Amino acid sequence: MANKEIWILGIHISDRVSKAGLIQPVLTKFGCTIRTRLGLHNIAEEFSSPAGMILLELTGDPKEYIKLENELLKIDGLEVKKMVFIE
Repeated sequence: MANKEIWILGIHISDRVSKAGLIQPVLTKFGCTIRTRLGLHNIAEEFSSPAGMILLELTGDPKEYIKLENELLKIDGLEVKKMVFIE
């Protein structure tokens, strides 16, 4: 039986406000590949951090994972890291 890979992509966004309009269409395009999406940023009563992170748990065809990662890497101001676990 072949081992299954579990991919997590971490996206660090330096400027959430200006990059959201570029990131969202990519995430929508690969919506069937994203099992779980978690957005993280610091927030206070009168302040919301301009930086943030998105964690994605991927599902489906691993070829699509690479396409998603490559499209995200084309967006300036993003840092994309991946973790691959073998089940």
